[in-house]
This record gives sequence, C-alpha cells and structure tokens, in this order.
Amino acid sequence: MNVSRLIPTAAVAGAVVLGLTALTACSASDAADHKNGDKLNVVASFYPMQFLAEQIGGKHVSVTTLTKPGVEPHDLELTPRQIGGLGDADYILYLKGIQPAVDDAIKQSGSKGAVDASTLTVLEDHGTETGADEHGHEHHGDEAGADPHIWLDPVKYAEVAKGVGKSLEKTDPDHAADYRKNTDALVDKLDALNTAYETGLKDTATKTFITTHSAFGYLAERYGLTQEGIAGVDPEAEPSPARISEIHTVARKNKVTTVFFETLASDKTAKTLAKDTGLKTDVLDPLEGITDKSKGDNYIEVMQSNLAALQKALGAK
Repeated sequence: MNVSRLIPTAAVAGAVVLGLTALTACSASDAADHKNGDKLNVVASFYPMQFLAEQIGGKHVSVTTLTKPGVEPHDLELTPRQIGGLGDADYILYLKGIQPAVDDAIKQSGSKGAVDASTLTVLEDHGTETGADEHGHEHHGDEAGADPHIWLDPVKYAEVAKGVGKSLEKTDPDHAADYRKNTDALVDKLDALNTAYETGLKDTATKTFITTHSAFGYLAERYGLTQEGIAGVDPEAEPSPARISEIHTVARKNKVTTVFFETLASDKTAKTLAKDTGLKTDVLDPLEGITDKSKGDNYIEVMQSNLAALQKALGAK
C-alpha cells in the first residue's frame, strides 16, 4: 500500500457511527477505568475495526480507537500510554499487516484478548491482475504480499463481522445473545450493501478504474472490475511521463473516464494525470478513517457514496 501518502493531521471529531453516539471513544489512558465497570473495555486499531466493535458490541462495550480521525493509519506511532493501555484491554481488535506499530505493540503486550481480523477471512494477493503490484506497489508490513484491505469488500467484511461476534461471545458470555443479534443485524446491512454493488455495477460501459491508492483489489475482484493503481508514486509527486503515457493507453483502450483519489490525501497526482490524459477526477474513499471530509458518517454511508462514484465513472446503465 502506498505508505507515503500524506494526510492532514487536523483530527476531527466526526466519527458518529450509525447512531451509537453514546459510545464515544475514550483515550487508551483511561482504559483501566473500564476494567471494573459494566462494559467490556475494547481497543480497536483503526476505523474499520472500531466500526465492527461498536456495531456488534453495542451497549456492552466501551471502544477506544488507537488511530484518531484524520491520522494516516499506516504510519501510526503509538504513545507509551496507548501501549500500556493494551495490557488493560479486555478485548483488542486489529488487522495485521496494516499498522506495523500496532502489530508490534500487541505482540509485546502478550494480550490474550487480541483478535486479528485477517484470520477471520481469507486474504488474497492482488498482483498484476488488479494493477496493485505492477508498478512497485508495496503492501506495507505484510510478508506474504497478501492484500489486507478486506473491509472494502462487503462480503469479506461480513465474514470478519461474524468472527468478531463469535469472539465477543466467548470473551463475554453473559451478553452472547445480544452480540449474536447485533452481528446478524450488521451482516444484514452488509448483505444489502453487497446486493446494491452487484446490481449497480452489473452493466457498465467500462470495467476499469484508475486510482491513486491501490486499496480496491478485493472490491474490484468481487464485482468483476479492474483496478489500475498509480501506486509506487508519492501522491505529492508528479507521476513520470512514462507512467502518464501508460495510464493514457489504459484509459483509451478501456474507455476510462475518471482518475480516483482519496478524501484525505492530496489530489495533486490525480489532477496532474487527469489534466495530461483528459480524464475527470473523483473521490473513492478507502475508509481508513472518518472525518468531516468523508462522504458519509459511517462505513455503510461512505460505501454507498463509493458505489455512486463508481457507477458514474464506469458508466453504469
């Protein structure tokens, strides 16, 4: 994944998740305070894990996220206080291969309550067929070259949700029935999202999309699309003339209309490319965090915005 992306650090308190406003994230420093309370003290590594923990845990959990809104998850550095807080957590939900600092801290903490979401579904290596690794693209911190962006495929995310539900039941058997009910409700929403994508992307003028961040390999594979990443290029830097020419050829051959960039990263690369190739630009959000710039207040809403952007760009009929 393109780890050199720059993201503004102005943290925004915009992550209101599907009406669960009561579950505001507390800092890891007061993690210990929840140890003796009624609620399960849950630490989530970044937004896609936080969303699962809040949706499935509901009123029985108090969720802390290690990655504040607006912070680039891949380059996260943990404070000693956050690392100490891991030892006090009843349950930790993280995704190995996305945040090396988190992976290391969890290993060191020796926490028995840590659940790695990547073990709850099957990871795949998205190589040249999605354009993800063709141009020096690097999946940061993941030895096998497996793509960790499982949350961008609603079907895989639902598999992870089921695994999280089961592990919460084991951790807190007293509330197992509620965790089951909440998991079912979330899986229903993800199923509906999958159906919307399947229907909405079935008949399109082109199947190829170009993106500055090659995060959409699973999504492309699920819905029969091809992702062409401008990966390996710093979003702040100008793409090389050779790469622009290559993208131009891909765009012309596949009737591509749009270069996608992220909500949080600079759109400079996308705009340069678009200018040089006569393409439009739009946002495709990899959903690594929710801020006031996100097109939606939560995972489901932003995924719906992504679908609308893809339909427009691909010429959905």
